[in-house]
Amino acid sequence: MASEQVADNRTTVTLDRGCIVRGPRDKKVIALEFTGGSFADGGTTILETLKNQGIKASFFFIGDFYRDPKFRLLIERIRDEGHYLGPHSDKHPLYASWDNPPKLEITQQDFNADLDANMRELEKFGLSQQQARFFIPPYEHYTEEISDWTTMKGLSLINLTRGTRSHADYMQDDDPNYVTSEEMVQSILDFESKDPDGMNGFLLLMHIGAGPGRTKDHLYNHLDNLVTKLKQRGYSFSRVDELLAPGK
Repeated sequence: MASEQVADNRTTVTLDRGCIVRGPRDKKVIALEFTGGSFADGGTTILETLKNQGIKASFFFIGDFYRDPKFRLLIERIRDEGHYLGPHSDKHPLYASWDNPPKLEITQQDFNADLDANMRELEKFGLSQQQARFFIPPYEHYTEEISDWTTMKGLSLINLTRGTRSHADYMQDDDPNYVTSEEMVQSILDFESKDPDGMNGFLLLMHIGAGPGRTKDHLYNHLDNLVTKLKQRGYSFSRVDELLAPGK
């Protein structure tokens, strides 16, 4: 995998194969990202936490999530409470292999069809492409071609910032790589303490639900405490569009 292209200017974004993987590092601002495909068991807890903390976050769902009737009220609440809603592919296909570096696994024609279908579902919630122009690829996995094709569609490819274990919150109880919520939270706080830029411009990714296969603990139940600790360290929180394209 190609190394991240970290700009010398801390006011610019960090790119990896054309994908934005971190926002400007000159301010203590974090963007919380939540992706969703089949489950949303953490939805109400997450939204209540964000409301109580007075902060906004960003949610990226696949087309099947947007079209599922049981998630409609949750999606409408996310929209109406001022959070960002964006695309995460329509059917969650694997765009690139797990090789290092990854190999492209989809044609441009299939990519366009998949993303277009996802965007059509967003439009049903009253969101235009201009309002949902940041796109997280399925599995958070991509190649430079995916970045280029996203740009051709008038969107910007973004991902999570690497360095913490927050994105392991989907793992099921029997997963050999299972990570506890306490370990995930500690990995975030450790990163903040050790990185020269702390978590400035960090894109912190979690999932809106893990489903019935994860019963022991859930990161979303620790979100309130995590946000409080990061606020105590001087951080504020914003939507991805505010962090990555302020004033637009």
